[in-house]
Amino acid sequence: MVRKMSVPPMQLVDYDGEGTQLCAVVEEIGNITLKRALIPEPAEGEVRVKVKWVGICGSDVEVFRGAREPEFVSYPTRLGHEVAGIIDKVGPNVIGLKVGDPVALRYIWGAFAEYVCCSPFSVKVLPKELPLIEGSLIEVLPGIIHAAELGEISPHKNVLITGQGVSGLVMTQIVSLYSPRNLVVTDLFDEKLELARKYGATHTYKIPSPDANTMDILGKDFPDGFDVVIPCLLEGDGMVDAINAASQNARIVMYGCIGTCHKPVDFFKVHKKRLDIYSTEPKRDIDNRNYFDKGLQLVLDGLVNTEEMITHVVHLSNIAEAFKLRNEHKGDTIHVMIDCETNV
Repeated sequence: MVRKMSVPPMQLVDYDGEGTQLCAVVEEIGNITLKRALIPEPAEGEVRVKVKWVGICGSDVEVFRGAREPEFVSYPTRLGHEVAGIIDKVGPNVIGLKVGDPVALRYIWGAFAEYVCCSPFSVKVLPKELPLIEGSLIEVLPGIIHAAELGEISPHKNVLITGQGVSGLVMTQIVSLYSPRNLVVTDLFDEKLELARKYGATHTYKIPSPDANTMDILGKDFPDGFDVVIPCLLEGDGMVDAINAASQNARIVMYGCIGTCHKPVDFFKVHKKRLDIYSTEPKRDIDNRNYFDKGLQLVLDGLVNTEEMITHVVHLSNIAEAFKLRNEHKGDTIHVMIDCETNV
């Protein structure tokens, strides 16, 4: 079985003292608070990471808003999975990884905390010269690179990316490397579209509202639709729009829109257009590792910028304010980073 996202266990306590740490818990929808927990010890085959940076991902915001269904999450819960930190303890029978290694983590949820433990599968060692704050977003690259490959993008194809949040902007950088004929992106905000143009978008369109029909705005320039559509929006309703924007025999790659869809889906339209719809998480563990390597190398080669879209840095002690900020839909708020380092 392929490995999936896991939440490392964390024992909450009702006191503040030696051997404890801060961690964030979403008690209920719209309410994230700080708790104390025991600093975990790495089990056999695990390492412990002293967390430095964790980005607030759109999926974190969806859980905070209550937009995910009960089969996905129940409350209380812990969030945070775009992680960079330093290994500070190595459990028995771990080879290769060592104390002091700067690392990015993947498939770990619940990392808005000072320490987490995980297996080496979730760990990618970073070069010491790479600033850690630029390392946390490497977590999103395996799924994004896989999405681009699933699209079978080539120089004769028109590609549409809907949404230019954090992942959408990284997706634009990656897809531009596949040399599509046209790389078209949409968003609600000028600030994000300006970055998208810098990152390789050939056409950018400002969408007037979240409920707007994309082809009402793009249809004049691209009447036949798009060969590849990659939604990078949060809510599942965006899939209806993606189906409408797809051309005959197109591919839709669901990087985003993995939440619940509340609109009717016209599956006859999927049939009539002969559409292929793909999910993006790699289906084999070895693929995950290979995309992890490839993503890091693209950052080190200067081809993917993971730092420029960071607009706010907030300390863990103020995480409630950070989520309030991230939950506001504004052009000047793109990526909010949580600094989890304390003197504990």
